[in-house]
Amino acid sequence: MSDLTPQSETPTPTTDKITQAARETIYLCNFRVSVDGEWLCLRELNDISLTPDPEPAHEDPKDPVAIERLNLMNMAKLSIKGLIESALNLGRTLDSDYAPLQQFFVVMEHCLKHGLKTKKTFLGQNKSFWGALELVEKLTPEAGEITASVKDLPGLKTPLGRGRAWLRLALMQKKLSDYMKTIINRKDLLSEFYEPNALMMEEEGAVIAGLLVGLNVIDANLCMKGEDLDSQVGVIDFSMYLKDGGHSSKSAEGDGQITAILDQKNYVEELNRHLSASVNNLQAKVDALEKSNTKLTEELAVANNRIITLQEDVERVKEESSYQLESRKALRSDSAADGQALGETRKQLKEETQLRLDVEKELEVQIGMKQEMEMSMKMLEKDICEKQDALVELRQQLEDLRAINQQLIYKSQSTDASSKQKNEVIARLEEKINQMSGTVKQLETSEKHLMKQARNLNSAAGKLLQLQQ
Repeated sequence: MSDLTPQSETPTPTTDKITQAARETIYLCNFRVSVDGEWLCLRELNDISLTPDPEPAHEDPKDPVAIERLNLMNMAKLSIKGLIESALNLGRTLDSDYAPLQQFFVVMEHCLKHGLKTKKTFLGQNKSFWGALELVEKLTPEAGEITASVKDLPGLKTPLGRGRAWLRLALMQKKLSDYMKTIINRKDLLSEFYEPNALMMEEEGAVIAGLLVGLNVIDANLCMKGEDLDSQVGVIDFSMYLKDGGHSSKSAEGDGQITAILDQKNYVEELNRHLSASVNNLQAKVDALEKSNTKLTEELAVANNRIITLQEDVERVKEESSYQLESRKALRSDSAADGQALGETRKQLKEETQLRLDVEKELEVQIGMKQEMEMSMKMLEKDICEKQDALVELRQQLEDLRAINQQLIYKSQSTDASSKQKNEVIARLEEKINQMSGTVKQLETSEKHLMKQARNLNSAAGKLLQLQQ
């Protein structure tokens, strides 16, 4: 493919660098990568010259380095979009053998390699992006864990292998976008590793870092032990992104239907999570009300026992007072010799009267406590009414869920063989709805039980009022 690259008659150092970069990357300057909808298009540019202008007034649209950056950005866009869509279809959990994930790492490797400065060592020339990735540890302390894990992996011997392992660990940690933005914002540090016109130094690098945010919705489970990351050859498979005219319309229509069903599935799952949280909150409130109701019942029983005891004391004091009055009348008819006994009787009568007053005061305190308990019962009844309204809303939401499930079933019957997986999802949703219906029925049973206890408390309070009267 090197014969497609035109050579200038008098090569210069700048021309040699550009030519070397054009030969090392798979994106040739004779082709420009563009995105047509969701597909990749290669357009040949026959009038491109690798010799840059001496003093360009602005960026040349035919500049090979600019074309390489644009190609890499478009490839990254297609790779990230295809990876997210395929991951959503598979359940969002990916492993190392997944082809779109492997292609994504290859594209990211080429993006990080673009415009790297060559460093000379005693072993020869070294050109790796691992040094640039090590900057993240200095700028973001939480990235130190990934760097330490990469250095501890026993099978990695080259900087290229460490860089590949770092990319995989950052993706699993869902921090790849944040780390890339961190180092792209520090171009003063990146200039040590990249040429001024490299992708990481230009606007395309910031665009790719923004696209990486979408990867946070997928989960990756990658095992790097035993995997040879040092000697892997990063080759992009263009067949995954090239447009196929025979299947474009059908696949686009099928993807649109699958996307719509997935969106509805995600909406129903989110609604189910919201309803589950509401049911759990209501269940917690019902449990708290049951505990408070039990406590109030116990306090009411204690208060009833106390009132009965006080009433018995009052009756006893009344009987003793009547007995003392009768004794006093009998003593008045006796002789004056019984005056001392009469004084003692008066003293005892005074003490009994004071005791009766104390008992009446305590009885008034118990009546006040009873009134407070009645207020608590009214508040409990009000809370129960609110819970009934919440249950009505839950029933309405369950009806809406059933309507949504019927729509999903209707749509799933109109799709091709790939919609069988969606039927299983709908079945699981129906099971969740049935479980929620059972939970709502349990809440209704608990509500009836609370209403019954409230009626019992009201009847007991009425009996107490009748006893006081």
